[in-house]
Amino acid sequence: MDIVLEVFDTFLFDRFWAIVYPASSVTFNTKDLVKDATLTVSSMRELPTPIRPTTQFFQLDPSPYAYMSAWPRENVWRQGLTLYLITWLFGLVVYFICSSLSYVFIFDHATFTHPKYLKNQVRLEIRQAMISMPLMAIFTAPLFLAEVRGYGKFYDAPSDAPFALYNYLQFPLFIVFTDLCIYWIHRGLHHPKIYKTLHKPHHRWIMPTPYASHAFHPMDGFAQSVPYHLFPFIFPLQKFAYVALFVFINIWTIFIHDGEYVANSYIINGAACHTMHHLYFNYNYGQFTTLWDRLGGSYRQPNVELFSRESKMSKAEWDRQTKEVERLQREVEGDDDRNYGDEARRLQKKVL
Repeated sequence: MDIVLEVFDTFLFDRFWAIVYPASSVTFNTKDLVKDATLTVSSMRELPTPIRPTTQFFQLDPSPYAYMSAWPRENVWRQGLTLYLITWLFGLVVYFICSSLSYVFIFDHATFTHPKYLKNQVRLEIRQAMISMPLMAIFTAPLFLAEVRGYGKFYDAPSDAPFALYNYLQFPLFIVFTDLCIYWIHRGLHHPKIYKTLHKPHHRWIMPTPYASHAFHPMDGFAQSVPYHLFPFIFPLQKFAYVALFVFINIWTIFIHDGEYVANSYIINGAACHTMHHLYFNYNYGQFTTLWDRLGGSYRQPNVELFSRESKMSKAEWDRQTKEVERLQREVEGDDDRNYGDEARRLQKKVL
């Protein structure tokens, strides 16, 4: 995360903090400092201290704004607040861009006519995400801060890996470890004493759209993200691999909510498997694979009808789904407080 922080500082937050919390005095010529891009200051009243590039692969020259705040880049409070803003605001940008692309180009809009599609559902999903993400960022930013302050096992050069092959093995190791942890966290969120408070907001969407990917209770979303942050405190992880994996995670989370059932795989926990989870509650808790669900006895194979557009959108399939959903929903939640409205029913009659 230190690479991401350096990029955002250079292009945005140096100027932001220079305006928000400017230095009160200057005891040296900042123009002389800018000539040497490796120097900054710990405060405007102290001698310059060197800026260490976060990676050997590129170096960004700091602008004069890097020296114009009372909070230099290495200040822990500045780092914490900056990481909070990045986690919240940049997270929102990624959410809207990726979800919107999926919604426009991949998501099957015939889902609007499903009997269990809610009235104004997309608006509600976005609203829930907008509420959750700034609150999730409060808990996530300290973990990013610990990483930036050097407590994680990050390495930069491939030659710094424990052994050469580890540069490749870190990716499947990350997937297997986080998938295992998320499986048990997700399964725990379905415990009757926890489910209605923390996890039901995400299960409000029985037929989710891509915008449901981040529409959950803040503590639910944070809990399921903890394994991603825990991994680099236990296992070595290359810095750029870490950034790439976080981008992948966000895209994957949207992918499994897009309703396009491409992967009918024995191993991959794709959109079809996750749709079974939203429909039938207590199955398919895994994030990436079906391995832990199979070992834990919670795997439910997606219906073969889901992999044909004609059958997955047929009235017969929807009636069968609705009947089972309502039975399981009563067992898990009791009374159904969702508002389906009349819109879905009118559209269903028109289409079918």
